[in-house]
Amino acid sequence: MSEKAIFRLENVTKIFRGASEVVALDKVNLTINEGEIYGIIGMSGAGKSTLVRTLNRLEDVTDGTVYFQEEALGSLSKNRLREVRRDIGMIFQGFNLLNQKTVSQNIGIALKIAGIEKKERQPIIDKMLDIVGLSDKASSYPSQLSGGQKQRVAIARALSTNPKVILCDEATSALDPKMTGEILNLLKKVNKELGVTIIIITHEMSVIEAICDKVAVVNNGHIEEEGKVTEIFANPKSDITRRMVYPDNIRFNTAGFSNRRCVRLVFDGTASEEPIIADLASSQNIKVSILSANTKSVGSVGFGQMIVALPDEEDKAEKAIEYFKAKNVFGEEITEKIKEHLTEEERSAENG
Repeated sequence: MSEKAIFRLENVTKIFRGASEVVALDKVNLTINEGEIYGIIGMSGAGKSTLVRTLNRLEDVTDGTVYFQEEALGSLSKNRLREVRRDIGMIFQGFNLLNQKTVSQNIGIALKIAGIEKKERQPIIDKMLDIVGLSDKASSYPSQLSGGQKQRVAIARALSTNPKVILCDEATSALDPKMTGEILNLLKKVNKELGVTIIIITHEMSVIEAICDKVAVVNNGHIEEEGKVTEIFANPKSDITRRMVYPDNIRFNTAGFSNRRCVRLVFDGTASEEPIIADLASSQNIKVSILSANTKSVGSVGFGQMIVALPDEEDKAEKAIEYFKAKNVFGEEITEKIKEHLTEEERSAENG
């Protein structure tokens, strides 16, 4: 994978001015390299969609600079910006297909806008449909397609101008889990076989974990943390990232244990082969309560996480933590974080 930057953001700020000022982005610094599958994640209103729209200058920044292959987008002429945008494809949550046009015609419109001669369009359309597995749907209309097939058409359309990068703005949010998996696998194929940089904007951590090499976590217009997906998963540093990484059912499984010290353990493919919890009980005579556990593929690596409650005895709790650290599975102590997940009713009940 290249270490050459395809996008570089320096102190990018975007302020929307109206009846009141809204700071959507605040001094954002970010580098995305060629060939990466890069995720930008955040909750609704975090600023992630505004951020992606600055990457093709659909939004002009208020301050700072967005570089695409070391060209400052804000200083480009209209003609040069039009040329640059051909290298930046985009797919959306809502597909944005014309219902009165066939699949082939929808792709052809993108080629026409890009200035491709009419006689050259059909071979490109045929190739794109073959790549996304829809050669048999060339004459179909969007109303005759499933949601996943519509998104495949959108991907074919984005690829038709031979871009260097594709921006995916919540591209799987309207799809069911099976279709989401198929689209993510297709994007991985496009990245690997065509060398296209993929930038995914999403609020779903499962999407990031399934496909991305690196991720930036956006919150209130700021980059909370950024790095390799496996590192972020194993050691989330910010509260917003922890909420995304922790098991979805943490509140229900930990209710009743907030007065015990609790830790999060993280297992990679090698650590999971060893019976660590059983060995702790047999060799150290220390028993812990398993509150939550799951496994998943993160960055194509098998990962698992487990939340356990430590013994009430302080010396045994400390020995358990030292044991987990020696086994390289200790993530972090999350006692206070568990309390944050409880409802007021559950918190009152636990406090008597």
